[in-house]
Amino acid sequence: MKLGLFTALFGSLTFDELLQELKRYPAITAVELGTGNHPGASHVDVDALLSGSSAATTFGRRIADAGLTISALSCHGNPIHPTAEIASHDDEVIRRTILLAEKLGVPVINTFSGCPGGSPADTTPNWITAAWPPEFAQALDWQWNERVIPYWQKTAAFAADHGVKIALEAHPGFVVYNPETLLRLRAATGTSLGINFDPSHMWWQGIDIPTAIAELGDAIFHFHAKDVYVNPANKARNGVIDTKSYLQMAQRSWLFRSVGWGHSEIDWKGIVSALRLSGYDYVISIEHEDALTSIHEGLTSAVGMLSRMLLTEPAVEPWWA
Repeated sequence: MKLGLFTALFGSLTFDELLQELKRYPAITAVELGTGNHPGASHVDVDALLSGSSAATTFGRRIADAGLTISALSCHGNPIHPTAEIASHDDEVIRRTILLAEKLGVPVINTFSGCPGGSPADTTPNWITAAWPPEFAQALDWQWNERVIPYWQKTAAFAADHGVKIALEAHPGFVVYNPETLLRLRAATGTSLGINFDPSHMWWQGIDIPTAIAELGDAIFHFHAKDVYVNPANKARNGVIDTKSYLQMAQRSWLFRSVGWGHSEIDWKGIVSALRLSGYDYVISIEHEDALTSIHEGLTSAVGMLSRMLLTEPAVEPWWA
């Protein structure tokens, strides 16, 4: 396994400044770069890199000269948004990201599954979380059969044609938000579609992370290291479905935290062990979204903890068995 970083947290830096900044964190040997949609594209000029081979070659060489690899290109968006202009824009970013991944030799792109409206007349996404009243179940069937599956069948095939895998980040608010919904979509689209596993989005839903990893197995294409703290008192009062602003940190039922500030080292060691048992031996990419720390302090804390537990050498045969 390698330790990586989703560089969106340094979105205010230029590419040159990013490479300089990363020298402060020598344990990080891989980067996950945003190419548009929600993460932005602060460090990647997608148009320039797609326009000719020399720009892409130079870009790849600069990454390699800095002692880094690119673990994934990320373009989290909503390509099945009920507003056609938004859906078209996000879909175009995804397709161009796939083409860029092929050109740079990056094996996987990360994005969201997206969420359509509840009917052809809707203009706002409708995340359905209950089977009753009956119109909810009917709308959910329409979403999957008319929007979700057709779009991702087409897009997964496009990615496969270009030798690239798509990792959907399971995220509440979108149709893929847990292992069951990811595996349902994968069954309908094929093995070029899998998951960018982010435990923070599953913990607050009450999902056991090693169990989810075992369930997903070889569908795990990429992994985000991000923690979450569930506030016991706020959860006891209001449960975990929390629509309050992330700025209301003291009032929320849960908050994103740096690795180790929501769950213990033994929890994270269990995750690393579960990943190895599942066959995942790729990058652990830190996603830093902790508003209680500075970027440097939170990232340094996450790097320190993960560096102690990452399994970087091959497993041995059990000679005692």
